[in-house]
Amino acid sequence: MGILRTIFAFIGLVVVAALIFAFVKFGGVIGKAKSLDPQAMGLYMNMFNKVLETGNSADAMVRKVKVSPDVSNDDIKDIIENVASDGNMQLVGDVTMFNGSPLEEGGPKTKYTRIFSLCSRPIAKKFLDYSMAYGAFMPCRIMLQEDDNGDRWLYTMDMGLMIHGGKPLPDDMLKMAEQVRDTVYGAMDKAAKGDF
Repeated sequence: MGILRTIFAFIGLVVVAALIFAFVKFGGVIGKAKSLDPQAMGLYMNMFNKVLETGNSADAMVRKVKVSPDVSNDDIKDIIENVASDGNMQLVGDVTMFNGSPLEEGGPKTKYTRIFSLCSRPIAKKFLDYSMAYGAFMPCRIMLQEDDNGDRWLYTMDMGLMIHGGKPLPDDMLKMAEQVRDTVYGAMDKAAKGDF
């Protein structure tokens, strides 16, 4: 009986030591996490789960939509431009990075890749005044890319973490960020379906 009591006392001592260590090591982190937007931790966990699932951090940070085969690349551009305009944003860039031809004589063909850039200057100014780091995310981009099967996809940054990943944004900035997200996501969804 004395041996069991000694074993249980030792286990109890280890558990208490582990709890003290965890509190010292992570107690400050937990306090800081409480100051974040209530959605932040769930978004970070979703992103981490996608990284574990795919092994690719980029896959965990994007939103993608498959394009209907009957929608032309120029229709996609027109729809994105129209939806952006309706959302008080402008198409500020349209770059075809790869058009399907080889980069060099005799090389493999490239996959069609085109990037559309959208921006609202008043919103951009507000966010840059708040934190210059937001400039790394500007302008908002939608990429059109063909995959190995010839299917086309629209990609953009998942904006959840930009909006809810830190301390809560001031109300006016939150509304602006949601407007940008809704406009970009709406442009992708409509363009993918050819919905003029």
